[in-house]
Order: sequence, then structure tokens, then C-alpha cells
Amino acid sequence: MKNNKVIAVILGGGAGTRLYPLTAARSKPAVPIAGKYRLVDIPISNCINSSINRMFVLTQYNSASLNKHIKNTYQFSGFSKGFVDILAAEQTPDSPGWFQGTADAVRQSLKHICKHDFEYVLILSGDQLYQMDFGHMIANHENNKADISIATIPVGDREAPEFGILKSNTEQLITSFIEKPSIDKLPDWISETGAEMTEQGRVYLASMGIYIFNRQILFDLLEKQKVQATDFGKEIIPDAINDFKVLSYQYDGYWTDIGNIYSFFEANLSLTLDLPPFNLFDNEKMVYSRARMLPPAKISGTTINQSLIAEGSIIHAASIANSVVGIRSRIGIGSKIKSCYIMGNDFYETLDEIEQNNNNHIPKLGIGNYCELTNVIVDKDCRIGNHVVITGGNHHSNVDHALFSIKDGIVVIKKNAIINDGFELK
Repeated sequence: MKNNKVIAVILGGGAGTRLYPLTAARSKPAVPIAGKYRLVDIPISNCINSSINRMFVLTQYNSASLNKHIKNTYQFSGFSKGFVDILAAEQTPDSPGWFQGTADAVRQSLKHICKHDFEYVLILSGDQLYQMDFGHMIANHENNKADISIATIPVGDREAPEFGILKSNTEQLITSFIEKPSIDKLPDWISETGAEMTEQGRVYLASMGIYIFNRQILFDLLEKQKVQATDFGKEIIPDAINDFKVLSYQYDGYWTDIGNIYSFFEANLSLTLDLPPFNLFDNEKMVYSRARMLPPAKISGTTINQSLIAEGSIIHAASIANSVVGIRSRIGIGSKIKSCYIMGNDFYETLDEIEQNNNNHIPKLGIGNYCELTNVIVDKDCRIGNHVVITGGNHHSNVDHALFSIKDGIVVIKKNAIINDGFELK
């Protein structure tokens, strides 16, 4: 049975500057992850697996590729009321400006959302990696007759200053909230998170940016009581604690906020572990994405260790270790790939195109022969020539070059970049 009481609203985020250059030509939810998915597939899949099939995705920056992906992927039966619709920021006489924050984005979209029947609005982020059954959270919300519920996760000293931290009583009722506390304030925000979490040092309850609002309360807050508020975490939630029954729903599974290049890189490489924290191989928690009619990966003479290889790839590399290799990737003879995320390609070159590019001294699409790449993200449709050596690491300073960026020691080859033969970056 479908959960017809709930409408999901997925926040596409702002300009995604912390994920630059991956967001230079695409919105944050459209960034490829795990070789064959997009970030937006994660919250959408969690909704589908939770029997929630009515979703809006709010976005305003670089939304063309996101629109295309959603249009080609999420098509429900004609006999179903399910949908995944994009709501891009639009200028109207009533709202002439762009989205100013998470709350403002939802406020400007209420005129479209209100046309449907529902009791609860589930608000989600478009840049998180996790597997969660929202049905349990909704049931907890209903059973406790809550006005607002916030999904929370225990975090440690290192992560706490990056999140909204809250405290709750024995009845899950949130009693206080602070946005991104400084380290010196943390001792006052320790919570009882359970024996296992306490043993790991995860003693602070952090907001996951996942909210359930009763329909009327959300509309009243955004259109009457807090008409100037632009952000849920900074304005709406802290004030609501004093006026409404706001519950904490503690989630103990894997969850990571993909807000910057380092967390994005780590989240992808963690998928290659023998027991990854995010399990792609789960019958009950499938991750859905566009169904592509691609051939199996073809691999010749390559030693592969702890890596994911997506379909349609043609690989002659010497070795691939601790890496994710995306769809239609091509890696030449003798190349060594270690701790890399190769996003792959959107198309195959024909033999005529390869010959023409070769005559013009343009490398073939993909990674050439006898290359060595370590700690590198290669964006879509890059051309890396032969004998190229690129080694990321903390010895590099953060830089932004026409062909690549370096952030936190990770080298990001920009989309469509052409790296000529013999290039070295060590």
C-alpha cells in the first residue's frame, strides 16, 4: 500500500560551491555517484522503498541535466498517482526573487504542493548518502502526535561543529537547539545516545536535515508566522521548539552529508570496502537510477582489487585498486589506477572520430596507455593522453586550473578536460 499521507520535498541545494568543479555545469543533485547513479537517486530511492511515490525536487542552478535524468528515469505507471516533478525557481509577480534558502524554497513552491491531498510533508536533502525507511519515522511522528519531527544522528566531537545540535528529553521531545556550536560549547550539548554510540564517542545529537511537518503547521509557519525566515536549520526549527511539539527521531545507521569534495571522494571510495557502510547490494533497499542499455564491462589483463566497475566499460589497465570506475569508461594498456573515482563517459567514440582526433593530436575519450592516477576524481567525458601521471595528496595546495582543481589533496579533472600525453602532476 502506498503512503498517501505524505508528500516528499527534496531540496536541490544552492549553487553547490563546495562541490565545485563537479557543480560547474550541473546542479548538486545531478552529480554522478558510485559510477552509475546521481546524488538525487538516493533520497528518491529511499522514498520509493518507503512506499512514498509523490515527490518534488526543488532546484534553481544548472538544472538541465537533472531535469533530463529525472524525466528519463522516474516514470510511474499511468494507473498510479506517483510522480517525481522538478520545481525550479521561477520569477512571478508574487515572488520575483530566487530561492533565498531551504525554507524560502519550500515557501515559494507551496502553490504547487498544495494542489495534492496529504497530511504530512517530508523534507529531504539532495546531497546525502544513506538508506532509511521513512515509514518508521512517519509512524513515530503519528504515534506521538508530533507537530514536527527531526531525524537525528549521533556524532562525535569532530563532526558536531558542522551541524545543528539538539537535546531531547526522555519522551523524544526536543528541548533546545544550537546551529553549528563552537568546540568550547560542546560539553553543554552532550546527550544520552545509547551505549554503543557513547562507546564510539558519538554523544551529540545532530540534525540530519530530514524533517516531517504536519501540513497546516508548515503552511502557517511559512506563510503567516515566519514569512521572513529563509532557512529551516537556522530560523524555523530553533523557533518552532518553543511553540510546537518537535520530536527527535534518532537514526543509528550510516549517513553522510556530501557537502564538499573530500566527503564526496570518501563516500565513493568507501563503497569499495568488503563490508561497505552503504550497501548497494541489498534486495530491500535498492538504489534506483536510469536504466541504460549498455553492454557488460570488458576487461583484459587487469588486476582488480576492491573496486567497482560499471557497465559498458572497456579496460586494458595493468591494475585498478580501491577505485570506482563509471559507465562507458575506457582505460588503456599498462595504466595504474589507485584510490580514484573515474566517472566515465556519456557516449562512445566511433572509429572515424578516433582517427580524426588522432590526426589532430587529440587524445581518445577516456584514460590512455601507461598512465598512473592516484587520489584523483575524473569527471565525465575527459580525454587523458598516454604516459600521464597525476598523484593527489596533502602535499598539494588548493588550486583551480583551467583543466583541474585540487581540494584537500584530491585532484579533480574537470568535465570535458583534455590532458595531453606526458602530463605530470605529482
